[in-house]
Order: sequence, then structure tokens, then C-alpha cells
Amino acid sequence: MNATIRTCITLPVRLHGWSGVADVVTFNGLADGAEHLAIRLGTPGAVPLVRVHSECLTGDVLGSERCDCGPQLHEAVRRISAAGGYLLYLRQEGRGIGLYAKLDAYALQDDGLDTYEANLALGYAADARDYTAAAQMLTALGVSRLSLLSNNPDKGSQLSAHGLSVELVPTAVHLSPSNARYLAAKARGGHTLLSDAG
Repeated sequence: MNATIRTCITLPVRLHGWSGVADVVTFNGLADGAEHLAIRLGTPGAVPLVRVHSECLTGDVLGSERCDCGPQLHEAVRRISAAGGYLLYLRQEGRGIGLYAKLDAYALQDDGLDTYEANLALGYAADARDYTAAAQMLTALGVSRLSLLSNNPDKGSQLSAHGLSVELVPTAVHLSPSNARYLAAKARGGHTLLSDAG
């Protein structure tokens, strides 16, 4: 299924310490029917730098230190605006289980489960995210080759399965005392947490 660009709005924005002009793109025909956004930062080249970022209200907006989502978003905005590319902001909170269920999972994590175990205990997949819509968005934007800013090989694999040529570019490891257990679980879940770049 193909997606198309619905609107492209130019906005003066301030994103996590970066200010400038960004193009915010919406889409028709996304596979999951959700309202995902592509934010064009800088001037994308033939192989743009792309961050596929799953919405995290607690980390992105509230600044929770329980995860590394907010720092990864800040890093992505800075690096993409310098290199030229796209921030895809996907509405799939809590690894795809939703905000309320994610907060329920937090309660289970307080009792000792890790982030994946908590999702499973609630009856969800450990990671329910599907990146079909992200692949559709990139295709609609005319992107067939990209440098993917991520420590999650599954993102790259899913995008590659949709015919995109993907080179993984690691993010920094945003380790703190508050998120050490979370990052350890991500490493067990297949994330590559080796870089201090960024």
C-alpha cells in the first residue's frame, strides 16, 4: 500500500535547544491509520539522516529520566538539523501498547519486571512496534536510501524489508542512574549500546 503526502507546513520551531525553520509533513494512506509526522530539518541530501522516533510523552514532554527517549530526541534534532534529514515522529507510545498501558507497565517495573517483561505480563507483545508506516512515509518523501540514527537493529531490518537501503548510525548512550535498568533491558532485547557518539 502506498502513502501520499497530505500537507507540508513550514513552521518556525524550537525543538530541544535547536531553533530554526522546519517542514512538518502529514500523510494519507498510512497502513496503521495513525497520525504520524515527518519533520524535515536542514537540507536533506541524497542519503538523509533519519531518526524514527516512537512517541514517549513521559520522556519527550515530561523529561522523565526513567528512559532515554528524551535525550535521544534531543540528540536527533541536533544531529539531523546539522546533517539534513528527517525526524519521523511515530504515534506508538510504550512500544506500541499506548500511554495508559505503558504507565501500568511502569508499575510492574517498580515491582521488578523489566520493560519487556512488564508488557508481556499485561498481555501485550514485548515490542509491538511495526515500522511499515515509517517506510511508507519515507517512500512518499522520495527517500530510498537513508542513514538511520538508531541503536535498534530491528528498525533497520523492518525498513530494509520494505525495500529501503538502510545504514545504521548509532546514537549516543544516554546512561544515568535512573535509566540503567531500562538500558540493560534494551541491550538484552537486541539494542546495540556501544557508542558514545553524538
